[in-house]
Amino acid sequence: ASRLSFFLWSSLPDDQLLDLAERGRLTEPEVLEKEVRRLLKDRRSSALVSNFAAQWLQLRSLRAINPDQDVFPYFDENLREAFRQETELFFESLLREDRSILELLSADYTFLNERLARHYGIPDVYGSHFRRVELKGEERRGLLGKGSILAVTSYANRTSPVLRGKWVLENILGTPPPPPPPDIPSLVETSEDGKALSMRQAMEEHRANPVCASCHNVMDPLGFAMENFDGIGSWRTRDAGDSIDSSGVLPDGTSFHGPAELQQVLLEGKREEFVATATERLLTYALGRGVEAYDAPAVRSIIREAATSDYRWSSLFVGIVKSTPFQMRRSREP
Repeated sequence: ASRLSFFLWSSLPDDQLLDLAERGRLTEPEVLEKEVRRLLKDRRSSALVSNFAAQWLQLRSLRAINPDQDVFPYFDENLREAFRQETELFFESLLREDRSILELLSADYTFLNERLARHYGIPDVYGSHFRRVELKGEERRGLLGKGSILAVTSYANRTSPVLRGKWVLENILGTPPPPPPPDIPSLVETSEDGKALSMRQAMEEHRANPVCASCHNVMDPLGFAMENFDGIGSWRTRDAGDSIDSSGVLPDGTSFHGPAELQQVLLEGKREEFVATATERLLTYALGRGVEAYDAPAVRSIIREAATSDYRWSSLFVGIVKSTPFQMRRSREP
């Protein structure tokens, strides 16, 4: 009962949960599933947003970003807070409506107030309160179009295809790149005649080093797909005077252009990787430890059961709570 309530509520179990535990009813699969769904419907499950989502999506890093005011004069604390609220309200809506986890990448709506809507270039949103807004275009759909994600994967004065590609590899595909080798040369941002280079041009110079190219060939295409978003998530079409090239090709030959096509690549060609990553992150949060190789059968079982309901959030929670890693306790040392 305690493990279940701390998982879903980050708090102590209530009287009903304790009563069922004392009577041994939580060992009954039907009763346990019913309790999982009851706890998820309770408002206390919003702790999953402030704790789990904030850890997984690196939302807590928003507090530390400090965009250069000379480059991004429109950034202020109101926008920082709007970034956080948008992503948290979006994530919570998926939980409350028990939608598929795939909608983290594909959802055609978000939550905006006037300040954030103006930043995104979305008209007819007025006032300081947040409301659900249907998105007309495809660029802002899902997590990849959220200002919070785009801002924490940028530097103070520019975008970073490397950080954005690394974020996708780690948090969407579950395949983090190896740490960079020592003595990597810094990025050269101007040509020999002093002309500012676009981000793609600068990265091409950087990848000319074979030591750098091995990792960048995987990360950079993912990041370049989001290059139309500047360092604080505004849409743009030019960089350093040149039109932005947001195309990319993965090592397996998969090509795409812009964030909308990248979303489709992730949803269609990388769906299994994303579902596995989300499941492992949720299991890690539930157990309070990392997922190990011996947890792989449990992870596969959770995913297999969740597939029958199109990977709805409730199916993942139920699968985790019924799994062996969640229900077992470490034995005492002999």
